[in-house]
Amino acid sequence: MAPRTILVTGAGTGIGAATARRVAAGNSLILHCNNSKDEALELQEELRQQCVDVIVVSADLMTETGCRALVEEVRGRFSALDALVNNAGGMIERRSVAELTWEHLADSFALNTLSAMRVTALCVELLRGGNNPCVVNVTSIAMRHGAPSATAYGAAKAALDSFTRGAANELAPDIRVNAVAPGMIDTSFHDRVTPAEKMAKFVENTPLKRVGTVQEIARVVEFLLDNEFITGETIDCNGGLSMR
Repeated sequence: MAPRTILVTGAGTGIGAATARRVAAGNSLILHCNNSKDEALELQEELRQQCVDVIVVSADLMTETGCRALVEEVRGRFSALDALVNNAGGMIERRSVAELTWEHLADSFALNTLSAMRVTALCVELLRGGNNPCVVNVTSIAMRHGAPSATAYGAAKAALDSFTRGAANELAPDIRVNAVAPGMIDTSFHDRVTPAEKMAKFVENTPLKRVGTVQEIARVVEFLLDNEFITGETIDCNGGLSMR
C-alpha cells in the first residue's frame, strides 16, 4: 500500500494515541493536540522512526480559529490528505437534565460535534486529492443508551453519528465516511468523570465482563480506514453493553 497522510485529532493520549501508533508505519502523521501537547510530543518522538513524517499541531478545536489553524498547518505541509480521524472530544462533566445550562450544552456540542464537523468541512478539498480518502469519526456508546448523567455528551455524539451518514451520502463516491462507537474504554477519560462504583456497574452489565482497551478501538479505526467498500457505517465496539 502506498504511504498515506493521516490526521488524527486528540492524538496525545487515549484512543487517539493508540490509533496513531496503529497506523504509523510507513505513513505521514499529523498528531493534533490541545491540552496534551507534552504527550503528543513524546508520541512524535516514539513514532519518528516508523513514519515517513510526523508533526504535532496544537489547536483548540472548540473554536473556528482553532479548526482553521489546524487545517492550514496541514495544508502548508502536505498537498493532500488520505485519512482524517476525528477523535478529539470528551465529557466535560456529568450533569442531570435539570442541571443543563446553555453554556454546558454549547461547550459539549462544540467539543464533540462542531469540531469534527468543521474540521471535516475544511479538509474536504485536501481529502479529494488523497488516495482512497476516508474519514472516521469517534462517537460513543452514550448515544445508544440515553447516557444518564451525561445527556449532553450522548446527544452530541448522536449528532456526530448522524453527520457521519449525511457526510457519507454527500461526499460519495470520492470520500468514505464512517464511525466507531466505543463502549467503556480504559482511559484517563473515566478517571475524571466516572466514579469507581459506576465503572464497576458498567462492567457488571457488560456481557464480556470487562472494559475495552484503546488498542481494540484503534483496530476498528484501522479496519475502517482500509476497507474500501464501507461507508456511512458505525461500528459498535462495547463488549455487548449495547446490542442492536
